[in-house]
Amino acid sequence: MSRDVTIMAGAFAAMGVLHFVAPKPFEAIVPKPLPRKRELVHASGVAELAVAALLARPQTSRVGGALAVALLAAVFPANVQMTVSAMQDPRKPWWFKAGTVARLPLQVPMIRIALKATRS
Repeated sequence: MSRDVTIMAGAFAAMGVLHFVAPKPFEAIVPKPLPRKRELVHASGVAELAVAALLARPQTSRVGGALAVALLAAVFPANVQMTVSAMQDPRKPWWFKAGTVARLPLQVPMIRIALKATRS
């Protein structure tokens, strides 16, 4: 397993745990039209933990990579919502706003790493 995939597995595991330990920030970025925000945050936390476990094992990293791509696509609207909300909040500092914008294109290398796992 490549170093990138190992790091990605760790990141998914850490974020998955955070969905349960500190759900409020995740609830805040669930797109506004979606109901039952806490349940969606918990479901995405379970998905992130499952993807992490699959990526961490060479025998299942191909499936983990494919599911990571799907999960990254599924949570992208939440990342967009975070940016929109930050831009509309005059209390958010400029550096936080810039960070939310800069985060959006980071999905591309993350998807590339996940695709790399599908070929391992």
